[in-house]
Amino acid sequence: MSMAGAPQAGRAPAGGAPAGGPGPAGAPPGGPGVRVRPLVPADWPAVAAIYGAGIATGEATFDAAVPSWETWDAGHLARPRLVAADDAGKGVVGWAALSPVSDRCAYAGVAEVSIYVDPAAAGRGVGSALLARLVAAAEEAGLWTLQAGVFPENAASLTLHRRHGFRVVGTRERLGQLAGKWRDVVLLERRSAVVGR
Repeated sequence: MSMAGAPQAGRAPAGGAPAGGPGPAGAPPGGPGVRVRPLVPADWPAVAAIYGAGIATGEATFDAAVPSWETWDAGHLARPRLVAADDAGKGVVGWAALSPVSDRCAYAGVAEVSIYVDPAAAGRGVGSALLARLVAAAEEAGLWTLQAGVFPENAASLTLHRRHGFRVVGTRERLGQLAGKWRDVVLLERRSAVVGR
């Protein structure tokens, strides 16, 4: 799943917490003092905390608990994996990564987006900066389609993905249960105009 603003990730909605929107006009992507860089294992405590905040909203993923680093690492592509780091000393304020959708060779260039933003950093353009870099890095890695699953109620994540070229493919009705309630998932995808033409 993917999220925006707050969380995303997981294997069913992609959206994560509501993702942050673009920063003020003219501000650098991610807002002042925020830079996007590769995620390294030492970032895991911060990444896990942001993931946990997304899970707690009930609007980011079907996951009920944050996995171990080993489980998370095994379930995501080695690259790209990104974090947004706050140079003002607040550490990691967001993360984005990709998961394979299938082990069949025909789907080698297709991956699922996970993106989460610390709720305290919402509204600074962190989600937009992360997703822009993730899309570019995915194309550099030879991926031709990115997909995301977002709960319909996660309006911020839906807006974020559309802003970065994702289109709604459809709604998967009653896809799974979260806290005893059936949830729909909106499926979005972005087909590269550069890779696989």
